[in-house]
Amino acid sequence: MPRGSDPGALLAPVMEIAVEAGEQILAVYNTAFVVEHKEDCSPLTEADLASHKTILQGLATLTPGIPVLSEESKEISFAERHTWQRYWLVDPLDGTREFVKRNGEFTVNIALIEDHQPVLGVVYVPVMKVLYYASRGQGAYQKETDRASTPLKVRPWRGGTARVVGSRSHAGEHLKAFLDKVGDYELVSMGSSLKICLVAEGKADVYPRFGLTSEWDTAAAQCVVEEAGGMLVDFSRAPLRYNAKESLLNPYFLVIADPAGHWEQFIPESVKSDSNSGN
Repeated sequence: MPRGSDPGALLAPVMEIAVEAGEQILAVYNTAFVVEHKEDCSPLTEADLASHKTILQGLATLTPGIPVLSEESKEISFAERHTWQRYWLVDPLDGTREFVKRNGEFTVNIALIEDHQPVLGVVYVPVMKVLYYASRGQGAYQKETDRASTPLKVRPWRGGTARVVGSRSHAGEHLKAFLDKVGDYELVSMGSSLKICLVAEGKADVYPRFGLTSEWDTAAAQCVVEEAGGMLVDFSRAPLRYNAKESLLNPYFLVIADPAGHWEQFIPESVKSDSNSGN
């Protein structure tokens, strides 16, 4: 596929790949799966590897000339990958802790990155059989199995009680300090990139992330929330960029539904001074 052509033409086959990967995950999820542990103690499951293989095979057939970057291929040097102007960024199982807890809040994430920005994003929730998807300039949509797609639109901020999304597995003191400054709020806990999708579908006003994430955790859902009218930005309100540095870690960020809402004013000084906020 030539660079600069419409990424939306790839949406349907990528959605099929994501669903197929999700089926591989469910084949393990519905059994007594075995959990291993990576060096960082995050769970690695048989499902993660099966999904990854399915995605790699599908993308290699669909776009043989476009490289793929994921956690499983993170050893690719920056010297090599910084020459990529277009590549796939994949998380075959986002929310492995949620998978192990069997709460269903895990996803398959596939994004197409062009010039450091996501131009296509597909997020699939295998247990719910729900797809969130978007391509640059074409809007964002949600689709349940065997149902028509529905457009996604963020909610406007009119003041009052803020609906804030938090991490089910990674809540901490930074988030508590942020909420104290917000004042009147309702906290919605969720796992994986579903937190970003909640903002995209108009069910939350803001998702502050004051913890480590990797680029494959956010890219697909960033495209979805941006096309739904929202923002996924660093503390200076600049959109996250991909493959722009050696580290594959994101800075701390905010997902904002209505760009008129200046949620960065509630970021605690303790968060701003944290070196991880500016990775």
